[in-house]
Amino acid sequence: MEINVLNVSGKETGAKVQLSDAVFAIEPNDHAIYLDVKQYLANQRQGTHKAKQRNEIAGSTRKLHKQKGTGGARAGSIKSPLFNGGGRVFGPQPRDYSFKLNKKLKQLARKSALTYKAQDNSIVVLEDFNFDSIKTKNYVQLVADLNFTNEKTLLVLPAANQNIYLSSRNLKKAKVVTADQLSTYDVLNAGKLLLTTGSVKTLEEAFAK
Repeated sequence: MEINVLNVSGKETGAKVQLSDAVFAIEPNDHAIYLDVKQYLANQRQGTHKAKQRNEIAGSTRKLHKQKGTGGARAGSIKSPLFNGGGRVFGPQPRDYSFKLNKKLKQLARKSALTYKAQDNSIVVLEDFNFDSIKTKNYVQLVADLNFTNEKTLLVLPAANQNIYLSSRNLKKAKVVTADQLSTYDVLNAGKLLLTTGSVKTLEEAFAK
């Protein structure tokens, strides 16, 4: 798949980049995508939820009334789950939601997500660039020149760049990651995927292993 390379003003540079079929044109695996996104979302959970059981409630252990002859149900403790303010039965406990996935499956999921973006013509390749200073308006102008003002955008850089990253951080619909941080969730969550010529090469080298 061949794509025209644009500059930061959204104009064609005359150069073209060939996207590898081994990364951007595979047979997508929806189940791999499902598992990878599920793991990503599970890892976002803190798992600090907690409800007290009856043995953790502060309260008297005195028997409320005699066992028989009251006409009501027997009751042994004010901390019973049956009473208001009592313990909770099978309530949430702190836990770790993370689970393991094989590297090859995660790689397949990412390639599947990239393939879907390529099929939707949602990939734009930019020439490598940098901002002279950290200014949000620089990134706003970049997105506006590409006509993606109302789109969620994901910019993938070959390496960390503080000027670009910090210029985008205050924008709700913009996200900047490096090629080695690329996740299936981020790719699918973005309306438009912005790659640089350097990040295309980095991704193809990483996924060729």
